[in-house]
Amino acid sequence: MKRRYLCLLALAALLLGLRLWPAQPFSKLAPSSRMVLAADGSLLRLTLASDGQYRLWQPLEGVSDNMVQAILLKEDRYFYFHPGINPAATARAIVATYLKDDRQGASTLTMQLARRVYNINSRQVAGKLQQMLAALWLELRYSKHDILEAYLNLAPMGGNIEGVGAASRIYFHKDAGELSLSEALSLAVMPQSPARRARFGADFQDARDRLALLWQQSYRDDPRNNGLLTLTAIGHDRTELPFLAPHFSRRLLRDNSDTQIHSTLDVSLQALLERRLGLYIESQRHLGVKNAAAILVDSRDQSIKAWIGSADFFDTDIQGQVDGVTARRSPGSTLKPFLFGLGIDQGLVHPQSILKDAPTAFGSFQPENFDHRFTGPISAHDALVKSRNLPAVWLAGQVNQPNLYGFLRQAGIQGLRGESHYGLSLALGGGELTMAELARLYLMLASQGHDYPLRDQQSQPINPQGKRLLSPAAAFMVRDILKDNPRADGLPGSNWTVAWKTGTSWGYRDAWSAGITGPYVLVVWVGNFDATPNPAFVGVRTAGPLFFALSDALQGALPGTADMANTPPDTVKKVAFCAASGELPNPWCPKLVDGWYIPGVSPIKVSNLHRPVWLDNKTGAAVCPPYDSEIHHQEVFAFWPSDLAALFEQAGLPRRRPPELPAACSQRVAVSDSAPLIRSPLKGVTYSLRQSVANEHIALKADAASDSQILYWFAGNSLLGQSLPGQTLEWRPPRAGRFQLSVSDDKGRSASRLLRVDMQP
Repeated sequence: MKRRYLCLLALAALLLGLRLWPAQPFSKLAPSSRMVLAADGSLLRLTLASDGQYRLWQPLEGVSDNMVQAILLKEDRYFYFHPGINPAATARAIVATYLKDDRQGASTLTMQLARRVYNINSRQVAGKLQQMLAALWLELRYSKHDILEAYLNLAPMGGNIEGVGAASRIYFHKDAGELSLSEALSLAVMPQSPARRARFGADFQDARDRLALLWQQSYRDDPRNNGLLTLTAIGHDRTELPFLAPHFSRRLLRDNSDTQIHSTLDVSLQALLERRLGLYIESQRHLGVKNAAAILVDSRDQSIKAWIGSADFFDTDIQGQVDGVTARRSPGSTLKPFLFGLGIDQGLVHPQSILKDAPTAFGSFQPENFDHRFTGPISAHDALVKSRNLPAVWLAGQVNQPNLYGFLRQAGIQGLRGESHYGLSLALGGGELTMAELARLYLMLASQGHDYPLRDQQSQPINPQGKRLLSPAAAFMVRDILKDNPRADGLPGSNWTVAWKTGTSWGYRDAWSAGITGPYVLVVWVGNFDATPNPAFVGVRTAGPLFFALSDALQGALPGTADMANTPPDTVKKVAFCAASGELPNPWCPKLVDGWYIPGVSPIKVSNLHRPVWLDNKTGAAVCPPYDSEIHHQEVFAFWPSDLAALFEQAGLPRRRPPELPAACSQRVAVSDSAPLIRSPLKGVTYSLRQSVANEHIALKADAASDSQILYWFAGNSLLGQSLPGQTLEWRPPRAGRFQLSVSDDKGRSASRLLRVDMQP
């Protein structure tokens, strides 16, 4: 007796050991397909597994209860009560098959799994016995949970489709966890005869109707037993498997090893832009325009919403499978906004600064404007809007730490050669970058100067800790300039604010348009992948209209979407500038224009371009004092420097020359020679401020002559603000050190004082 107990105990220990000893997961037995999903969970692409099957491993918890109940009802109602074989069902099958000549099946769900896992031929008696033993073995080694999960993932579902994960995606275009009862009943009849029933023909219909009737009999009080249950869920044909956003899906599959990739792509926006881009290509085909690409990014969360790599993925004539979003091309003038942003941040220019658009040689580099003309003096605002090359190249030579090359490196632009290879030509598109990289740069403009990576997957963080490559002030001022760029198609403006820029590469090989439209960043490219030139490939003529066609389509599809926020940051101020000089106006400036500047950064001073001159009423010649209003009158002239006067001449816009003053006299512009008198800060005093007290300031105050209207305060060449004579302007220095403070009145008279500042904790 004791020996028997010991044997039983040993057997129990053996069985327990077999049960607890780690077994190879079923999911490792067969390779998996890979799947790319859109933001809403819909399927973009499903690949074949390495063995040529469509198979997606779905955890049991991720399978609809409808599907689990339907498959158990159809295949093995006693699954949870048998050890792998069903003795009663086996006995009935033996009697029916060998005594009544009425072949019946008795395979449990575990036996079917054993046949699949061990590749058993169960048509012969020996094979059937082997299958039964294998089923017992599986029940010893695995839990019911694991066996049911494996069956649901390995069951044949017609053709080269295995498992409910792949079947639900292919037949019903949904996740297995979303299957309705009607759809679950349709899939549950597949494994018994997958070759015939996958066609959804008469055999499928009969089997499905029998299972639906069995369900109603088995679950009489189930609320799911309604009229919809009798409606057969017919699946899609296997040839209708989605193949959407092919360039985008291919890149995600190449760059990721995950079986399931949940992307950020918006299927509806992708389809909308693909359709609109296709219509545009058709309308321009007579000009030789055959191909284009586009990328759309949501600036609110950096997510890629649409990715169109070519006009037609399957068109071999245009090399449609090349991905234009990742191809490296010359960006033309689309980098100019970032050059101007650097210039603003480095205190070289503000939007109203006057630059020179004139023939200039920069060493051996002799750039020209696209139209081969020159406008002479031009504001930085207009130079960027009108994409003038000469001012941009001059500015490229001035920016430093970083220059444009260093800025692009900091922004993560790949594939650039050494800096000396480009020189100043980089400002005009001398380098190469991808559409995705360009979209990231314009996303920086929309994100207050923060550099964020583009998000293509839901798992990637929103607003990660990004580098700040431009100040919020510079990013705002550049956006403010670009929104003044008129539409390329000449149509009325949309409700969304659009800040955009075009670009054309040398030799008419690439036409670009990039910008911010509402809350989105949009970049489009028109050209040929083999770099064949075409005179039609001009940014403003070809890419610009496409940009606005896509932008308008977006706005029409998203009527409730809020516009982009373009609120000026606290670090910028708006003042009136003299339009002609780009400086603070004196009393004689004839035309004022409002503009933004950064106190303490932007280069600014009082203009002395316009000055009054006393003339003889009869001769029109300049006269010396004393003046007699009966025979003399006063006129205001613009005293342009000789180089700028020459520019106007070259541009065909000559300006009225001021008369020459008599050698015997010297006219004065101001009525009084009294310069402002600085009252605060005091001379020779070191001011101490506490870093912990943010509202501690230094008072700037000066008295001025009676004819002074406004006082402008500067630290070096940077405007701090303006005040009335005798009025206090509060200023907090950004750091400790020495500052050369100066104050100028609106007549151009100035005074200065050296200030020393200490910073305490």
